[in-house]
Amino acid sequence: MTITRFAPSPTGRLHVGNIRTALHNWLWARKQGGQFLLRLDDTDKERSKEEYVDAIRADLAWLGMDIDGEARQSARFDRYEAAFETLSAAGRIYPAYETAQELELKRKILLGRGKPPIYDRAALALSDQEIADFEAEGRTPHWRFKLDHDVPIEWNDLIRGRQHFDPALLSDPVIRRADGSWLYMLPSAVDDAEMGVTHVVRGEDHVTNTGLQLQMFDAMGVRSPAFAHEALLVGSEGKLSKRLGSLGVEAFREDGIEPMAVLSLLGRIGTSDPVEPFAEVAPLIEGFDFTRFGRAPARFDAEELATLNAKIVHQLDFDSVADRLPGGMAADGWDAIRPNLSTVVEARDWWHVVQGPVDDVVFDSETTAYLDQAAAMAADIAWTDTVWKELTTTLKAETGRKGKPLFLPLRQALTGRDHGPEMAALLPLIGKERTVARLSRQA
Repeated sequence: MTITRFAPSPTGRLHVGNIRTALHNWLWARKQGGQFLLRLDDTDKERSKEEYVDAIRADLAWLGMDIDGEARQSARFDRYEAAFETLSAAGRIYPAYETAQELELKRKILLGRGKPPIYDRAALALSDQEIADFEAEGRTPHWRFKLDHDVPIEWNDLIRGRQHFDPALLSDPVIRRADGSWLYMLPSAVDDAEMGVTHVVRGEDHVTNTGLQLQMFDAMGVRSPAFAHEALLVGSEGKLSKRLGSLGVEAFREDGIEPMAVLSLLGRIGTSDPVEPFAEVAPLIEGFDFTRFGRAPARFDAEELATLNAKIVHQLDFDSVADRLPGGMAADGWDAIRPNLSTVVEARDWWHVVQGPVDDVVFDSETTAYLDQAAAMAADIAWTDTVWKELTTTLKAETGRKGKPLFLPLRQALTGRDHGPEMAALLPLIGKERTVARLSRQA
């Protein structure tokens, strides 16, 4: 069975880049009839907050990304400890005593000589006396995973194609801090192996991490997942944007963005498929294909999202939005107003126009006389679904007005606005009494 996972750290709210990663893992699992797991990487006790755990769950639910299982790394420390002991016994983990300052100095020296800042494995050459001296002065070691320099790191990335790393050109990664806390690398590999994760979709900034973790999987004697590293998300200006780091579900909801607008955009940007305003997620699932992903950065454009949102709102039927509409608005009201909306919340504005009161408009004397005539006709005319056509046809014949001089003053007097939904749909909602009263008042 295909199993994917989304593994955020609950140290803040999800941002748009996180959401895109979660979505692609979810789409692949759903396309394959598999499972999508939520794994909370909460090993950082200081920064992990329960409020963020709740927010992550709520954000995924709002987006419609249902999960098939949840795990927390903070409940799995015994599994990491067991893997640590096994790998240590096999000679694949070793203690290192350098301080952060000493490591930074080594790094600067290597860079100054034009060499890559690769850890020199000096810790492996320490004598028992040197180790005893370090410990006597109060140093505690951090721990590194020892890469096998004799085994090339290779894999076929589902997006990037064939990947190759020479392990001798990589530093042995630190997997555990001196205080005993875990870094990302080993717990993530242990979890992926024990949870049966078959596919990992993540950003291309993790490519090197994947190479290192492949050796961890091999050292543990387990099969590694398949990996897909997608291009990173950038702003519409073509570079990484600080705003993308804060843009998330909370901001989308405040702006009146529909979940499907977010999914429609994030599901397709960075691929060769067109971005389309899907009102349902099924086409996104069916069309999801790693071979469609490109290597160029994926550009997130807030204006494109807003345009998508409007197109999706125009597809929504009354039943799907009824609980978000103002009291008293029925299906006929939604059908009349919907074509002019960018967000569902704007329906409140237009429903206020229907119910009134509306803003007065200053007209010249000729127009006020015309509106007085229109009020009299509106009071006498039969009030049907075609009342707008009958009213304007009669006014045209009686006054000789046509086009903008015929229609615009009526719209302005009845709605207080120069444009909006079709008056043929709006006028029956305004009703005879309000129509006559508004025209009379403006006259």
